Amino acid sequence: HVQLVESGGGLVQPGGSLTLSCAASGRIFNFYAMGWYRQAPGKERELVAMAWSSGTTTYADSVKDRFTISRGSAKNTVSLHMNSLKPEDTGVYYCKADNEFWGQGTQVTVSS
Repeated sequence: HVQLVESGGGLVQPGGSLTLSCAASGRIFNFYAMGWYRQAPGKERELVAMAWSSGTTTYADSVKDRFTISRGSAKNTVSLHMNSLKPEDTGVYYCKADNEFWGQGTQVTVSS
């Protein structure tokens, strides 16, 4: 049984920064792909960023040059460093691994 546990969400002012972290517990895998999705109220869940164990990364156009995704050396952790946050970045952020496992989500609110 695999659990993904996110941490690091919270309330931040526009222009501020936050770092989200996700770690797997239980039956540990070296995940091939780990990443972040988000869901704003009334909207569908969308991809924010994904990182593969090969080193390849991809980002949503809306977060390019502001967010950075990084994998831990153990390959079962992933972080999302978010800079220059905007109100439209508000939502619940979910960690995902290998197109199979989801975390429970962590709230990010960008507001003055």
